[in-house]
Amino acid sequence: MHPELAADLDRLPALLEETRSRAVAFLAGLDERPVVPQGDPPERVPLGAAGGGLRAALQEFALRWEPRFSAAAGPRYFGFVTGGATPAALAGDWLTATADQNSNSALDGAGQQLERETVGWLRELFGLSAAHSGTFVSGATMSNTVGLAIAREWLGERLGVDVAEDGVGALGPVRVLSGSAHSSVAKALSVLGLGRAALTQVPVLPDREAVDVAALERILAGLDGPCVLVANAGTVNTVDFDDLRALAALRDRYGCWLHVDAAFGAFAALVPEHAELVAGLDLADSVCVDLHKWLNVPYDSAVQFTRRPDLQARVFRNAAAYLGPLGEDPDLVHLTPENSHRLRALAAWFTLRAYGRSGHREIVERCVTGARALGEAVTAIDGLRLLAPVRLNVVCFTLTEDPTTERLAALADALADEAFLTPTHYAGVPALRAAFSNWRTTEADVRRTAAALARAVPPHGRA
Repeated sequence: MHPELAADLDRLPALLEETRSRAVAFLAGLDERPVVPQGDPPERVPLGAAGGGLRAALQEFALRWEPRFSAAAGPRYFGFVTGGATPAALAGDWLTATADQNSNSALDGAGQQLERETVGWLRELFGLSAAHSGTFVSGATMSNTVGLAIAREWLGERLGVDVAEDGVGALGPVRVLSGSAHSSVAKALSVLGLGRAALTQVPVLPDREAVDVAALERILAGLDGPCVLVANAGTVNTVDFDDLRALAALRDRYGCWLHVDAAFGAFAALVPEHAELVAGLDLADSVCVDLHKWLNVPYDSAVQFTRRPDLQARVFRNAAAYLGPLGEDPDLVHLTPENSHRLRALAAWFTLRAYGRSGHREIVERCVTGARALGEAVTAIDGLRLLAPVRLNVVCFTLTEDPTTERLAALADALADEAFLTPTHYAGVPALRAAFSNWRTTEADVRRTAAALARAVPPHGRA
């Protein structure tokens, strides 16, 4: 064994204690460190022949990189609909790396057995029936990709071709219809060989991001052949929801595949006040839910659900002598693009087991309350205006005068020490959005963010 490896193995308990202490100090400082530190990255250094062991790596990390890390795990990181990691999820993630399980094969089955239990808990959490099977993937983009890959195979089934064997050329032109599709949908269509041009935006309701169902039906009535509908359960700018029951009815009437992108909107099911927003989610043929958002587990983690696991296995089956056969309950290696599959489920298992439905419901409720409070604060700040109602957990707003991309970027930069907001465009207007999904965020963080906004609004941008 290399001497530095051997020395670290001998000192492993002490070195892990040093790592633990550094992690605790980082978390303890989240509230006061700049949410997004400014400045240039450190100069790159060459890899040396000798490393110096873990302690040397810890020391260099502390000097060069840790000060430049954002407070993404903290309560005022409102960008990208990003959660943090609950204490239980953090513990689960540490143990994931410690145990380092291969969770793809029944030959070493504990990992995938735990994953199946966790998927069952999530299915119940989101109000899905046992007709849906699910698998962990790396994020919403991969979840959407898997769902649309199954839809692609379903299109082939309807047209009498085997896309997994013969390729997408056997399908001919494909239509994918959506009102406000997330950018990952177009990316998935590109990856799957269907092409970004397959995505057609259909009309939405006035001042909404939700599909105009009547207009969609007129389009469907004029199509020749099956198509894919991509519905939204929570758009990124305004958290708008399509009428899932109405879209499911159109699916049945016109012979479509219904995929629902519920990356974070699925969590509305936890709160009776908001559950109606996702009514009909169980009717979908495939569903995307991101877990490193509102479940507050570490990056990267999401889950995909489908009613057609047979088609899923047809797409992703992996033939190798060292793998088990497909069977009626295929190993996870046959269900996603990943042959290597980290036990992401363990962090989710821990947080679900530790806090249950009520704990995660409280996180959702507190985030919604915080978003509404920040929305009210925005309307009270001279120089700012809301671009859409605060429907759930996202506040989308802009400057009242001259809302250019550059001026909004300058406003976001001025906030960077106190809060992180991401830029967007809504209804053609440059804007900022604050997404509440972190388990640490409290009323005090809302007040602190609102005060920082009031200070940062440029004087010539006031009404």
